[in-house]
Amino acid sequence: MLYHLHELNRSLMNPLVGWSGAAAQLLTAKENWLSHFPGVQRLAAGYELTYRLGKDYEKPPFAIPSVVAHGHETPISERVSLAKPFCNLIRFKRFSDDIANLDAMKHDPVVLVVAPLSGHHSTLLRDTVKSLLQDHKVYLTDWIDARMVPPDQGEFGLDDYVAYIQEFIRHIGAERLHVISVCQPTVPVMAAISLMASAGERTPLTMTMMGGPIDPRRSPTKVNNLATTQPLSWFVNNVIHTVPSSYPGGGRKVYPGFLQHAGFVAMNPSRHMTSHWDFYENLRRGDLEDAEAHRKFYNEYNAVLDMPAPFYLDTISTIFQQHLLPRGLWDVNGERVRPGDIRDTALLTIEGELDDISGIGQTEAAHELCSGIPGSRKHNLLVKDAGHYGIFSGRRWREKIYPQLRDFIASHATYGKPAKTQKARTNGNARA
Repeated sequence: MLYHLHELNRSLMNPLVGWSGAAAQLLTAKENWLSHFPGVQRLAAGYELTYRLGKDYEKPPFAIPSVVAHGHETPISERVSLAKPFCNLIRFKRFSDDIANLDAMKHDPVVLVVAPLSGHHSTLLRDTVKSLLQDHKVYLTDWIDARMVPPDQGEFGLDDYVAYIQEFIRHIGAERLHVISVCQPTVPVMAAISLMASAGERTPLTMTMMGGPIDPRRSPTKVNNLATTQPLSWFVNNVIHTVPSSYPGGGRKVYPGFLQHAGFVAMNPSRHMTSHWDFYENLRRGDLEDAEAHRKFYNEYNAVLDMPAPFYLDTISTIFQQHLLPRGLWDVNGERVRPGDIRDTALLTIEGELDDISGIGQTEAAHELCSGIPGSRKHNLLVKDAGHYGIFSGRRWREKIYPQLRDFIASHATYGKPAKTQKARTNGNARA
């Protein structure tokens, strides 16, 4: 019912929101003589603020037209390498007319970036992908808004997430692959690679885990506390709702994006109120550069997706309430997850000193669980003064973290050995 009320309210507000946006554009148009009257800038700023507070935010584009790779400006094209009902595996294809540059790119390491399915779209990792494309062939998991997935495509739980990651790894080819997981997927990625190792399959050359809840019992945050102070039934009764019939996924049970967004804002409401007020003041004063920075940030921050209810509830129960992975009690599709079976995959964990989502030590816990990896091939990076988003985007990511990640990948580019019990799987899908 709440989802339907939200849609009704959105429909009622649409005329006001649309009119406010049109009025803001009209009053700021240079060719409009009204824009030169005293007080009009203040009025236009109010209209735009109303518009942006009420508008729907759709998934923004990755907008990576090119990068500098091996000293050359290199065009980028997005391609769907593998399509699944709940996720597309995206390939960021690099092109070059320079023979030497093309040859160099063909020998670059192949990277799979596993984006979080935790509210925001995978475009949140735009800066991560853009940096990686300078020195790597890059694939990315692009999760699909659950309200857009028809019910006849079936359900999607945490076990299905693990299966998707395994399928993506096999599709690209584990023998030349480096996997990077950001936040939420660190747990299912560890499960996927553990199960492959236990089955005798070839595993990726490296796995990098960034700010994830491998063991949320360590340095618990507000996010962890919310999951542990309420029983699972509370989440079922309060945050799970049915998608209205106006969407392709009508009838599907989801954790709605608008509720997740409300939760994001509630974590620090004063900061967001101040940010919107500053936006208004910047528009009023004509400080267009700062105003545009605000637009870009909130275009991304306010664009959210619905998560499938089974996946969300599995995550709350398995990861945050029962802590099955660090306790060694997690079974995926009837198979026990044993990180200690991983031997031929190097491990890098990255944590932010000021991370208020995954506290210090939660990601580093992977080192203890992956007891089969030699100590010389396990590394932990604690980034001083970095918050959660700072470890994968922004200046600190580009200047301090990425160079160390790039060197880690390069130093382990040829170690992996084929499993003895099964031939390595490859299909040649990762060309330059």
